[in-house]
Amino acid sequence: MKIEHVGIAVDDLDSAIQIYEKLLGSSCYKREVVESEDVVTAFMHAGGSKIELLAASSPESIIARHLEKRGEGVHHIAFEVEDIRAEIKRLKGEGFTLVNEVPKPGADNKIVAFVHPKDNCGVLVELCQSV
Repeated sequence: MKIEHVGIAVDDLDSAIQIYEKLLGSSCYKREVVESEDVVTAFMHAGGSKIELLAASSPESIIARHLEKRGEGVHHIAFEVEDIRAEIKRLKGEGFTLVNEVPKPGADNKIVAFVHPKDNCGVLVELCQSV
């Protein structure tokens, strides 16, 4: 339907919030811990989309590994979908590799599933649906 948000991996969430609030002229409207991913997120509006800042809450988290390998920067792009299960099925049928074949709870009152970056020119894609 649209780009829902761009996820950015950061080392220091508080510092990143200050930077992006200045950059976007928009305040952080939500911080949330996503325990299943060992991540702390912060959201802010950017026009009709959002920016999601992601910081590791555990050294074992996916974000911690991402930061170790690649440093700070874009982690994923998220697309809003109306029916995530149908979209997972469609993409699987098109030959995409799904990281999650079953949607799981995500941040910001969404269910999410990820499409592996090897099939998307190196970009991790998140599908998200409001619940």
